Amino acid sequence: MEPPGYQGPSTNHTQGNEASASPEQPKMAAFGHIFPFYAGPKPTFPTDTTLAVIVAIFLTSLVTFIIILPGIRGKMRLFWMLRVVTSLFIGAVILAVNFSSEWSVGQVSTNTSYKAFSSRWISANTGLQIGLGGVNITLTGTPVQQLNETIDYNEEFTWRLGENYAEEYVNALEKGLPDPLLYLAEKFTPHSPCGLHDQYRLAGHYTSAMLWVAFLCWLLANVMLSMPVLVYGGHMLLATGLFQLLGLLFFSTATSLTPPCPLRLGAATLHTHRGPAYWITLTTGLLCVLLGLAMVVAHRMQPHRLKAFFSQSVGEDPVLELNPEEGGLLSPRYRSITESPEPQDIPLSEASSEAPCEEPDCAL
Repeated sequence: MEPPGYQGPSTNHTQGNEASASPEQPKMAAFGHIFPFYAGPKPTFPTDTTLAVIVAIFLTSLVTFIIILPGIRGKMRLFWMLRVVTSLFIGAVILAVNFSSEWSVGQVSTNTSYKAFSSRWISANTGLQIGLGGVNITLTGTPVQQLNETIDYNEEFTWRLGENYAEEYVNALEKGLPDPLLYLAEKFTPHSPCGLHDQYRLAGHYTSAMLWVAFLCWLLANVMLSMPVLVYGGHMLLATGLFQLLGLLFFSTATSLTPPCPLRLGAATLHTHRGPAYWITLTTGLLCVLLGLAMVVAHRMQPHRLKAFFSQSVGEDPVLELNPEEGGLLSPRYRSITESPEPQDIPLSEASSEAPCEEPDCAL
């Protein structure tokens, strides 16, 4: 017989084990039975949110213009459509490529190790996207479900102003990211012997600055093309294209200063090449240059047709004309001496003798 209220040592021991194990069980269950210091793959949006916002803004502007387009009559409707669509396309491209991470891209499929201090290997597609403000590294298993885990990672490491790439890399180490992600991220650290950090960071800063100047030129071109200063609008459109091409020159020069660093993942090597953002910037820059030159030439050769295309009428006063050399400003052009009637110099003495005074009040 045990006295009432007696609790054996085994019961206390069991409660102690349950108490000591209780903090671990909910933590492991909450994280899906993986390492508690890494909460698994983060949910990713199908595309970059910044690019999505930019595209949404310009698409909203385009839809708004299409709604009011039926109110424009005649051939002006087609002219307005061409001008607005072209202008919105140029502005959207300049902003989108500035925040894009696809200036240099590369992808490789290989068998590689998965985690540190582990002999397990996986089959995966590894992608590298280098932008003006950082790198984006993806790791997708083939198939996605391997080793009882979902292998689908998308990590970004930035070097923009105010961001610390080395600190982000240390955080990635603490999270316990897979080996391929850490290997590629380590190649872009400031202390890596490859020198990719300084190379792409310098290229990104100068290229981004040129694109922002091109965007300001695009804004000024739109303002001037809505005023009777079309030739200056053409000049700003030409400057928009030149600054885009200058940014491409900075990016190509800075990224070719050092020899390429080998990026080996397992038995394969990842090679990078120019991405879609680079080529679309080149296309838009050449388009702006051609349009700017076409406007300058049309202003010299056919100024009236250029004004008709931009819905600007020329005054019918033959004395007040548009001066092409002043950029289409309404400036008076007075008649020359040969066009004006010759003045007649009549001496005062002859005028008085030809018109004698016959009235009595004339003597006063």
